[in-house]
Amino acid sequence: MKTFLREFWIFGLKEAWACLFGGYLLFWILLTKVWYPIGEVIYRYDFLLICAIAFQMILLIFKLETWREASVIAIFHIVATGMEVFKTSESIGAWVYPGEFVAGIYNVPFFAGFMYSAVGSYIARIWRIFEFRFSYYPPMIWPILLVTVIYINFFTHHFWYDLRNPLIIASILTFGWTRLYFKIDQVYRKMPLLLGFFLVSLFIWFAENIATYSNIWIYPNQNGGWQMVPITKLIAWYLLMLLSFVLVSLVNRPRLLDEVSKVEIGDVSQIDTE
Repeated sequence: MKTFLREFWIFGLKEAWACLFGGYLLFWILLTKVWYPIGEVIYRYDFLLICAIAFQMILLIFKLETWREASVIAIFHIVATGMEVFKTSESIGAWVYPGEFVAGIYNVPFFAGFMYSAVGSYIARIWRIFEFRFSYYPPMIWPILLVTVIYINFFTHHFWYDLRNPLIIASILTFGWTRLYFKIDQVYRKMPLLLGFFLVSLFIWFAENIATYSNIWIYPNQNGGWQMVPITKLIAWYLLMLLSFVLVSLVNRPRLLDEVSKVEIGDVSQIDTE
């Protein structure tokens, strides 16, 4: 039991540390929802943008994030903002940003891109914090091709066949045999990589509910008042999270299990619970 509780505690602390950027943004999102007295001085989205940029600089200055990681996260930021411009256009109207802003492009405040950056930051940081290793990781060409089609489908499914279900199947075929090894304390524990993808997507969905409740953006069915985001949105977040993961993997190259001593490898089922 001591081993289990110790690892559970350390795991929670490391997860919280990895979520630093996302947690920081959610703090300001919630705070400015209930109390924002300077709305006549600076629009809420612009204030949140300043907060996000300041924190990103802190991460870099104190070397909590490397410049190489930041560059890839910035690419994800730009790619996601491009998708946002398309999705919020009058012809598509998938969601809207209801507030006013100065810093933005078309219907999208620049702050929106930092919400995607928070996902990239989490993946980059947790990769280092847990010292990820993999077994049966696919050749890089296949994940890259997969996320390329995923990104294209975010646009084309409005005019053509929606490939989300085939893409989920493709992701299972690509990563179904891959095992993720992560170091909580002294030894590595393992889990299916696909399970990790699902869990991260689930937490992003929870964060999305907080953001829509806080009126950062709203979906058409929320115009008359907030309601929970449909659980089906998990599919979109799963696919978008894959895009972020593969982009981060271009910097944090997946290291194989054989680079870890067998002495360091444990199994979750072997944790002492007595």
